[in-house]
Amino acid sequence: MSKEKQRREALIYHAKPQPGKIKIVPTKPYSTQRDLALAYSPGVAEPCLEIAKDKENVYKYTSKGNLVAIISNGTAVLGLGNIGPEASKPVMEGKALLFKIFSDIDGIDIEIDTEDVEKFIETVKMIAPTFGGINLEDIKAPEAFEIERRLKEELDIPVMHDDQHGTAIISSAALLNALEISNKRMDEVRIVISGAGAAAVSCTKLYKAFGAKAENIVMLDSKGVIRKDAENLAESKKEFATDRKIDTLDEAMVNADVFVGLSIANIVSPEMLISMADNPIVFAMANPDPEIDYNIAIAARKDIIMATGRSDHPNQVNNVLGFPFIFRGALDVRATAINEAMKMAAVKALADLTKQPVPEQVNIAYGETRLTFGKEYIIPKPNDQRLIYEIPPAVAKAAMESGVAKAPIQDWDKYREELMLRSGNDNKVVRLLHGRARTNAKNIVFAEADHLDVLKAAQIVHEEGIAVPILLGRKDVILEFKKELEFDADLVIIDPMSEEFDERHIRYATKYWESRKRSGVTFYSAKIKMRERNYFGAMMVLEGDADGMISGYSRAYPTVVKPILEVIGRAAGVKKVATVNIMITERGPLFLADTSINIEPNAEELADIAQMTANVASTFGFDPVLAMLSYANFGSSTHTNARKVREAVRILHENRPNLVVDGEIQTDFALNKELHQSNFPFSKLAGKTVNTLIFPNLESANITYKLLKELNSADSIGPIMVGLRKSVHIMQLGASVDEIVNMAAVAVIDAQEREKRKKAKETK
Repeated sequence: MSKEKQRREALIYHAKPQPGKIKIVPTKPYSTQRDLALAYSPGVAEPCLEIAKDKENVYKYTSKGNLVAIISNGTAVLGLGNIGPEASKPVMEGKALLFKIFSDIDGIDIEIDTEDVEKFIETVKMIAPTFGGINLEDIKAPEAFEIERRLKEELDIPVMHDDQHGTAIISSAALLNALEISNKRMDEVRIVISGAGAAAVSCTKLYKAFGAKAENIVMLDSKGVIRKDAENLAESKKEFATDRKIDTLDEAMVNADVFVGLSIANIVSPEMLISMADNPIVFAMANPDPEIDYNIAIAARKDIIMATGRSDHPNQVNNVLGFPFIFRGALDVRATAINEAMKMAAVKALADLTKQPVPEQVNIAYGETRLTFGKEYIIPKPNDQRLIYEIPPAVAKAAMESGVAKAPIQDWDKYREELMLRSGNDNKVVRLLHGRARTNAKNIVFAEADHLDVLKAAQIVHEEGIAVPILLGRKDVILEFKKELEFDADLVIIDPMSEEFDERHIRYATKYWESRKRSGVTFYSAKIKMRERNYFGAMMVLEGDADGMISGYSRAYPTVVKPILEVIGRAAGVKKVATVNIMITERGPLFLADTSINIEPNAEELADIAQMTANVASTFGFDPVLAMLSYANFGSSTHTNARKVREAVRILHENRPNLVVDGEIQTDFALNKELHQSNFPFSKLAGKTVNTLIFPNLESANITYKLLKELNSADSIGPIMVGLRKSVHIMQLGASVDEIVNMAAVAVIDAQEREKRKKAKETK
């Protein structure tokens, strides 16, 4: 993607469909006059009076306890420098978005138009009663140090400058684990710090808190090694000055055990790494380009333990591992500060989490067979769902033990459960989906590439590394659209209708005819079929000329399903092909089946659909908990429709005893855990959170998923085809660009899974 195109896309993203990335959503009913009278005058007077009696009641009656101010003056924004408060607003809104999706904290960005330290501090102090916490962001040093120090002293709510402490906390966790792996001690290792800004200072202080010795640390700024004998040494640097008579990074690196880079790209050479001690630890965290390229570093030293700030290499030091969860824990005990004990607790929790068995969902998301503690896994992955219920409790406990918690937690099991519920309200599944597809991109046929939205999706898929698109359709139209989209990638474009009937067409036609000649298909008609893109694309997949295919954007579902079933056919042992839609809801993903194919399945077919749907949930890293839905609950009706579902459940209990499935059951009882537990404690679903819904017929499934999609604005991934021999998926008519991209990622993951199963069979 050209820089100009990337620029335009970024501007469109921030401007459309409405400007910005955040908005305020009411949390209370407001549909009736009574609701409004309670929300505002006269009802609002009552909580006002209660807060006037006791200011702590503000946490009981307002959103203060879950509200963080993200405050900047725009003096040190990312790599852009001093661009001013207005220009910093998109970054602060982005931070608010991260707070919400990772820890369910409501962040409000505030940009202050002053570089005067006193005015900045006074402004923050005056607005502080609104918020439960203050996240300082992108403020230049040394002013940032004084601002944070003063606000921590003068406010009774948590204050943290994430630029300083976020990187320090994450890198400290990584360093503790790296030292353990290399069998080294913090109080003995020699550490080189490249950079003397806010992050570097905070990192060094935290390393010292964990035992690093001042005499073993060398820090460099833009002028070289910071030495005690330097003239006019800034006060903020005196603590980190060395007695050693060295001046350059080359000299500092000799026999060093640890290098921590918070500076600029490409300042470390392979020779410098070679001069380091055995088993060197190198954290090259300059972004987007590290102090030394990852591949160059590991080629220079096979014994290296390497981390960067990048997501495309192992061991990404990413602040999102810290600030959402640290503030979550601080807010939940109403901490008056984020102190050293809380930061150190976060470090230890992150380090310890890395050593625990990694959930299958995380392995799947990153395309790993099994992530295990070692040189290439020294800190958790950003999309690890355990972060939300492991880090906040550690921070909260440290707040309580250090005496800064106003509302101590009594029931830790209940608290962890509440945290787990907070983790289900975003699009993690989509991020995991795309991330996993990127680990082993496949060749995917886009059967309708001469439609603008389909080609847009193919462009995104290609540029994001999700798949390698093969474009089917009218070549002149595709080329014109590619020009319009500035999509200049050299991809395969095939027009089955107008291109010469070549050897491949003949091969496909022959194969198709041989499989269908006893079903009324002549060789002549088989050749005609190969002029149709869905037949041609399906044959590409069947013959191994592509790994998968998506279609259905411009045609009714039945007309696309027919050629797919004829060409690809069912997998061995499968009686019925079916479809699954993943609905992204506030409670987490819901797997719904069968949403598109089987109109009125019988009990045996329903059981098969349930098993295939459970496999889909497992593929995406979720433990399937299935509810077999009906209008009746556990034998309350003797009607044929209810008995069908009951029989399907009996079959599943007999054939898959370890599968968590039950029914027949009504939807509300299936989804409401408390309602279910109180009425049907005997059920296999009692006390469990259902994530998979199997509908008794196509009508109910299709209506439900489309209703959820339109009324609740729930994102949908699917319909995902299950039971076919190959990875082919049919989207809904008129699917959006995002939905097409998601379907392409599904096709890639499906192809990946098939490849794994094939290799597993071959090795037996």
